Amino acid sequence: MTTPIAPSTPVSGRKIRVIGVPLDLGQSRRGVDMGPSAVRVAGLEARLEALGHEVEDGGNVAVAIPEQKKEGAANAKYLREITATCTKLAELVLKTVEAGRVPLCLGGDHSMAAGTVSGVAEFYRRQNQRVGLIWIDAHTDINTPESSPSGNVHGMPLAALMGLWDSELANIFEFCPKIRPENCVLVGVRDIDAVEKENVRRAGIGVFTMRDIDERGMRTVMEEALRMAGRGTAGYHISLDMDWVDPEDAPGVGTPVRGGATYREAHLAMEIIADHGRMLSFEIVEVNPVIDEHNQTADLAVELALSAFGKKIL
Repeated sequence: MTTPIAPSTPVSGRKIRVIGVPLDLGQSRRGVDMGPSAVRVAGLEARLEALGHEVEDGGNVAVAIPEQKKEGAANAKYLREITATCTKLAELVLKTVEAGRVPLCLGGDHSMAAGTVSGVAEFYRRQNQRVGLIWIDAHTDINTPESSPSGNVHGMPLAALMGLWDSELANIFEFCPKIRPENCVLVGVRDIDAVEKENVRRAGIGVFTMRDIDERGMRTVMEEALRMAGRGTAGYHISLDMDWVDPEDAPGVGTPVRGGATYREAHLAMEIIADHGRMLSFEIVEVNPVIDEHNQTADLAVELALSAFGKKIL
């Protein structure tokens, strides 16, 4: 017996501003600075407009290149330059939300999230509201300079946002933490440094590992994660690291880890986000076209963004 097909409802158009962040100072593998271009080449703007959205491209945030700068402290490399970029990004995201547009930020390494989340959180703080955060990633990115084995800041932005280390990066807009622990949720993590595990516990945030997804299914995990992030908030920011997806489907990422979300699991997660309708902002990070195959990862990034912004199978 077949299920009757409900009439297709038109997608409610949203005003979206695309912001590129060609930042690669937060990690040691070069190439993610070309991520925004790769995602644009994959047709992001036109494909979003085909869904009924109004899209404008806000260009790229200016980013220093490592050849022109000194690395700085070995336990937090290029922290000064990363903070400067994230501060500019935060201001641009704030202006975007003030203009009634949804920020769609393209990375770049994951250290940029310190800026994206700060901008959204500041807008709603001025309205006496708070926001939630869904961090979809193979990694927890909650190292501090004291716990990081590499000193790469792309493994630290969540620690900054949660106020686990005192720094200018953590204090953009002069408040910290940006997100309450009960409204911050990690989804799909599977590669966590030994000391970092204690930081996760200390932060008191929600965590769903790949084992949780294996055992409980993507739908159950995402529904629960969205409830946690949305409880008492104006909505939530989605931070999507493409290394969350299994390398078989997303080979062009900076730090691939086997055993990630499948193609369909990734789309289901984004479709559930769209169904809830409370996404305030969205970012895609760690697309590295240098090690990609025929722009496969960037194309998947666009497809997942489309699902998050309302594309349906029927």
